[in-house]
Amino acid sequence: MQSEYKAFRVEVTDQIAQVVINRPEKINAMNADFWSEIVDIFKWIDETSEIRVVVISGAGKHFSSGIDLQMLAGAADDGGSDIGRKAEHIRRKILTLQASFNAIDRCRKPVLAAIQGYCIGGAIDMISACDMRYAAADAQFSIKEIDMGMAADVGTLQRLPRIIGDGMMRELAYTGRMVDAEEAQRIGLVNRVYADGQALHEGVMALAREIAGKSPLAVRGTKEMIRYMRDHRVEDGLEYIATWNSAMLQSDDLRNAVMAHLSKQKPQFAD
Repeated sequence: MQSEYKAFRVEVTDQIAQVVINRPEKINAMNADFWSEIVDIFKWIDETSEIRVVVISGAGKHFSSGIDLQMLAGAADDGGSDIGRKAEHIRRKILTLQASFNAIDRCRKPVLAAIQGYCIGGAIDMISACDMRYAAADAQFSIKEIDMGMAADVGTLQRLPRIIGDGMMRELAYTGRMVDAEEAQRIGLVNRVYADGQALHEGVMALAREIAGKSPLAVRGTKEMIRYMRDHRVEDGLEYIATWNSAMLQSDDLRNAVMAHLSKQKPQFAD
């Protein structure tokens, strides 16, 4: 299956949705179409039960150069001359952009980012909302907003400290310096580095297929619990998983998994 979008190419194979940023001639810069279409794409993914895993990548040599500079330059336009009303107008714009990456974060299915070449500015916000990140050896990362005279405002400063730690996030956010793939793996920004783009694609798709073969209810519950624990106490999380599993352990998936394990066969799970 393939759906037509202006800023993306979306295909589904082996229960995996491949979401490709498809503006290679613009280094996959995030224009107005990008920000609106990604919300629609992830709403569809969330509602389509046969999709079990998502892989995000960029067409061409680079993942993404971040927000389109023309769009960024016009961010403070409109809203009139009154400071209060103009601020309210800009604030609504920012919240709309944030909703685009919130859609990734809140997706019920695991989202894997496959990154090659540039991953800059808004692209860091994007991959911070993903479950896992993987890179080709040529990948380069930068929280570039500081060099644009602004603070990152679409999720990097909120999500990245939980991925690479507070001190390292501050260093990268204050300096905007480039991080290569080897350092990205060392600080925990990416899980694994592959030799090139082809190896990256094959490796990430193999991981996605492995996850897609698991019980979708178990994967859903695992992601929900991990997300919940970002903002709650351990006691809250234990209470929540007890309530969650009081229902989910009654699923056929548990019996299927146990029987398959005992018979040394690969289990099959309903969508």
